[in-house]
Amino acid sequence: AGVGTLSFYDPDTGRYAALGHAITDADTRQVLTIGRGEIMTADVVDVRKGQSGYPGELKGSFLSRQAVLGSISRNDLLGIYGPLSRIPAHPLYPEGLPIGRKDAVHTGKASILCTVDAEGMKEYDVEIVEVNRQSRPAQRSMVVKVVDPELLEKTGGIVQGMSGSPIIQDGK
Repeated sequence: AGVGTLSFYDPDTGRYAALGHAITDADTRQVLTIGRGEIMTADVVDVRKGQSGYPGELKGSFLSRQAVLGSISRNDLLGIYGPLSRIPAHPLYPEGLPIGRKDAVHTGKASILCTVDAEGMKEYDVEIVEVNRQSRPAQRSMVVKVVDPELLEKTGGIVQGMSGSPIIQDGK
């Protein structure tokens, strides 16, 4: 169990992706084979602010609502995937946004969507400072710098649990 971010879902197929990295064994750091699992809503109950040499993390609780959103059908190096049983409402973009193509990503202004406290999902300013063009899917395709003062105050930057936070650039 852990806190992560639902990156996107396709309203036509009902399939989702929570991107960033695989679910791994805490001791061996090996990718776990998922026999059965669920994605659920969670409340962020604490933030351990990141500092130099310490990544920080979001602490979540699944206890208050216990609302299952879907099941996990695949776990790989880039994230988890599966079908949704319930489409979550989006507080900032109820009509959704189009998916941006990887070749349209460029350095410059962007924003991320994430929940880091009880106030819920917010959009925060970031800057894409490096884009690594890849011939096949791989981790670390870009370097993102948090420039939003509110997010920096709360988290110190990107912390564990924010992997897969949607990045919005040019309305996609």
